[in-house]
Amino acid sequence: MHLGYRQYQRQTPRGINQREADVAQSFTRALDKVIELAPEVVLIGGDVFHQVRPTNSAILHAYLQFARLRAALPNTEIVMIAGNHDTPRSTDTSSILRLYAPLGLHVVDSDARTIDFPHLDLSILAVPFQQNEFVKLVPPGTSRWNVLLFHGVVEGMLGPFASPQELWSPEIPQEDLHSSQWDYIGLGHYHVYRRIEPNQFYSGALDYTSTNTWGEKVEEGLTGANGKGFIEHDLETGDHTFHRLTPSRDFVDLRPISARGLTTEEVNEAIAMVVNACPGGIDDKVVRLVIRDLPRHITRQLDHRQLREFRRRALHFHLDPHRPEIIRSSAHGAPGRRPSLAEFVRDKLRERVLPPDVDRETLVDLGLRYLKDAEERESAATDQTASVDG
Repeated sequence: MHLGYRQYQRQTPRGINQREADVAQSFTRALDKVIELAPEVVLIGGDVFHQVRPTNSAILHAYLQFARLRAALPNTEIVMIAGNHDTPRSTDTSSILRLYAPLGLHVVDSDARTIDFPHLDLSILAVPFQQNEFVKLVPPGTSRWNVLLFHGVVEGMLGPFASPQELWSPEIPQEDLHSSQWDYIGLGHYHVYRRIEPNQFYSGALDYTSTNTWGEKVEEGLTGANGKGFIEHDLETGDHTFHRLTPSRDFVDLRPISARGLTTEEVNEAIAMVVNACPGGIDDKVVRLVIRDLPRHITRQLDHRQLREFRRRALHFHLDPHRPEIIRSSAHGAPGRRPSLAEFVRDKLRERVLPPDVDRETLVDLGLRYLKDAEERESAATDQTASVDG
């Protein structure tokens, strides 16, 4: 849930960071749906807060929402474990999550603990983020249903866009999970909904709060999640549903632009065209625009007044320029691909200062056609000489 997460400089009329307010709203919407479903058990897989010492507004919002959940579902068992964002580094410091135990939540924030619910014939092994402790992940064997709730990195979790921090995190091998002995394994830590094994699932985050938002967006498309939400799972029937939530804030990755061979004016026009083509506009959204093959000198000459206007309209507008591939005109120095003669002519013509009445693309097409004609004549002459010599 990552309550208290802050990003960008925009604030609400009440003076709260806008993204913090967005994340709080995502949590509220999730609980609205949970209350509608009225499950027998709610599992919260950790990272309730974004920081070990969250803001007062985040603490209060969580308290009010958990109290609302408890009042609406008085017979539902709620189990919450601490994630790495909730866990103090010092063992002398207690977790803020204990504040919510008096509401009737089963809070496990330090040592792993098995919680039995005899009226449901259910046992849950709750394993919070562990810094030094190894826990044997097997059911106690006293209940019909056995569930593992675990926060951490399990083998198979890391997708193509995992952060460097996750790549260095120790993985729990699949054999240590003893997967076949569990009816369900609910996993917390990774921000994208993923099925690891037939009975192992990461529900993902409720909002975009990681260091790689755009990688998450791509991975969500690859997994079919296409957004944020939570899991509903029926132990009896095996029915499994990912409930996608209406996002509190739209994140838009605009169509990338290739600036290869374009002038500064043409790049500015392309930026305006792509931004104006955004469905529903860019206003109040988080927007990224990737421009490939953009030389440094053109980056400096872009229409910054236009870019400032885009930044004013969007909650955040990120222009992401990528430098051109190094193509060397000689073999001297660091390795690089040598340009063809056609590429050299094309690039020179596109960089050339032209009179206002000369169309650049027409000039480029004409120059490349002349070059092709010359190469064909040279080839024909070479073939004819070879035939005479023969």
